[in-house]
Amino acid sequence: MTLPSRRLADLGLSLPAVPAPVAAYVPAVRFEDVVYTAGQVPLVDGTLRAVGKVGDEVLVDEAVDCARIAALNGLAAVADLTGDLDVILRILRVVVYVASAPGFTDQPLVANGASRLLGDIFGEAGRHARSAVGVAALPLDAPVEVELMVSVGSTPTIVPL
Repeated sequence: MTLPSRRLADLGLSLPAVPAPVAAYVPAVRFEDVVYTAGQVPLVDGTLRAVGKVGDEVLVDEAVDCARIAALNGLAAVADLTGDLDVILRILRVVVYVASAPGFTDQPLVANGASRLLGDIFGEAGRHARSAVGVAALPLDAPVEVELMVSVGSTPTIVPL
């Protein structure tokens, strides 16, 4: 049994600082035992990992990595709000928006970047419902935006390997 924070470290990852909102919203909101994140884009140290439309300026492999980064930013928003990544009991739902070039239809492949990261960190508790949606454009010309909905408890939870 391993805590999600330990699994994150084992993957060679750490939670980034929560990116500041670019408009009038907060990064995450908790209602009872569920935390909802705002859409997170693939910001790394304040800079987008890539810009443009997937299937045009952004390659699919780059977009998969962007989905992974955006999901990590979402987890950072949850941990910042709750005080601890290890209180996450289950990933409930993930929505991945993909800025898509005309004719691009591999949004589910891009979304796998987020889904696989969550599975790697949370094991079975990381399996979730998901939507992968192609859109014309995203804020800041980001190629990907990820929203999380997670169930949380009040004490750290150990996740089986």
